[in-house]
Amino acid sequence: MPPMGHRRNAGKGKLDFKSLGKIFVYAKRYIPFLIIAVIMAIAASVTTILGPNILSDLMDTLSKGITSVGGIDMNAFIGSVTSLVIIYAVSAVTGYIQQVIMAEMAQRTSRRLRSDINAKMNRLPLSYFDSTAVGEILSRITNDVDSISQTFGSSIAELSNALVLLLGVLIMMFTVNYILAFVTIGCSLVGFIGMSLILGKSQKYFSARQKNLGQMNEDIEEVYTNHRIVKAFNAQETEKEKFLEINANLYKNNKMSQFLSGIMMPIMGFSGNLAYAAIFVVGVALSISGQGVTFGVIVSFTIYARLFSRPLSSLAQSMSSLQQASAASTRVFDIIEKEEMPSEEDKTLVLDKVEGKVKFDHVNFSYNPERTIISDFSADLDKGIKIAIVGPTGAGKTTMVNLLMRFYDVNKGDIQIDGHSIYALKREKVRDLFDMILQDTWLFSGTVRDNLVFNRKDVSDERLDEVCAAVGLSHFISALPNGYDSKLDETLSLSEGQKQQLTIARAMIKDSPLLILDEATSSVDTRTELQIQKAMDELTKGRTSFVIAHRLSTIKNADIILVMNQGDIVEQGTHKELLAKKGFYAELYNSQFEQVA
Repeated sequence: MPPMGHRRNAGKGKLDFKSLGKIFVYAKRYIPFLIIAVIMAIAASVTTILGPNILSDLMDTLSKGITSVGGIDMNAFIGSVTSLVIIYAVSAVTGYIQQVIMAEMAQRTSRRLRSDINAKMNRLPLSYFDSTAVGEILSRITNDVDSISQTFGSSIAELSNALVLLLGVLIMMFTVNYILAFVTIGCSLVGFIGMSLILGKSQKYFSARQKNLGQMNEDIEEVYTNHRIVKAFNAQETEKEKFLEINANLYKNNKMSQFLSGIMMPIMGFSGNLAYAAIFVVGVALSISGQGVTFGVIVSFTIYARLFSRPLSSLAQSMSSLQQASAASTRVFDIIEKEEMPSEEDKTLVLDKVEGKVKFDHVNFSYNPERTIISDFSADLDKGIKIAIVGPTGAGKTTMVNLLMRFYDVNKGDIQIDGHSIYALKREKVRDLFDMILQDTWLFSGTVRDNLVFNRKDVSDERLDEVCAAVGLSHFISALPNGYDSKLDETLSLSEGQKQQLTIARAMIKDSPLLILDEATSSVDTRTELQIQKAMDELTKGRTSFVIAHRLSTIKNADIILVMNQGDIVEQGTHKELLAKKGFYAELYNSQFEQVA
């Protein structure tokens, strides 16, 4: 199999606007929702901006009423209070509507992302899964998509609010008093410059954090999937140290990213408080010098200063979230944009009746250019025979199966079934032609019936009884509390032999015209093996069968044995013929019995 590779670097230490742009392009179908949300944001911001002006009028009304003989103008007072209540109510309602729309848009986008990644998995070549850890893929589907969703749900809403509010406040401040406007902007710029400096340093930590999450998922998946092996080799401490190292890196990068992004808000708070003090000092000075600055104007500008610093703080917070989303989107779109297997929609050939003749025509294959696995391999195999493929480790036995099933495609040459190239058939049509029983068992969480009839329909209990009896599972099934409807979970302890019997029964139920066996009885005891072997002999009758043999004693009755070494067929014939040649096969066969002796 191809060598296991490592993941890409999740980020390059800076905000990746290209990756963020891909998210918006991806969510373009939700643009109408976004437009409505922006309109709501504008409405909320406009009403918020109008508040200080009305409050300024209210303060001036109270000030004049206190100093005048006629007292407070109650009509003007009530009018100002009513206006304030109305605009703040409108601001609250529109703000709520905007949040609801953005949350809906975020969840729909993340749902579509996960669905598309799941669909993409079925279109990616097997080489991708051979070179990418399962935990890394899981991290991208869960953690990274969640980061994108959170950014959509909160940061985009905050960003749109902040931009509208910032523009509106600027207009209102310069309309009221340009000197106080410059004072407010100058103080706020102190915080904005500090925020910009921090942003340049924090992105690399967000990128490293996402990468560490992927590494942690990968490590957890590997260790707990193979927990028995870890215990058998007493490797708990080694794996613990490895986990602690990953966890420490995650802690460090998470701490630094949160620390740097957390500094932004205090800096903006400092600049806001600085603005308050400056407005009072300059405002009072302007009022004393007769510049027409009233008490109401000073009060309104303190509110403007808060409103002006608030969008800057929101921008800082949004940029922090965008950094995390940038790192996450790079990893997510790395999967979505991976090169897929070529489309086969134009292939219409269907083999209704398959006899089982198989031909390898000058097949060449390599997982990578540096090392050829199969070199100019040819064989013409008759229908209904049992073909054993033997050879030392790395000879190319499993690769032959991968090519037959079209898990990989040949570099040169052709493979034919009944005279038809398997490349004229869709991949799923080729795989429908084979039953496949591997040495590695795979059962999923579900009932016994679900596992046996996997992806098959209308399988009767009579057929299940027949197959289970053939592989020696009848007693096991009858002992279960609910028979075939018993759930396979951690409470139902299965031996490796029982798991393998279930996978063999699953393949027998599929009942395809060709059969691939990869040392399928290696995990069962001798008595069970004899029972299964008998069932296998019955199963292989009349169908072309490929048996990958590690124990040469199990393939003495094969019609033809292909002996592989370094990707080539070095010998072929029956067991007796090959032993008589006293060549490579005889050497392999005799060495096994010498080891047993």
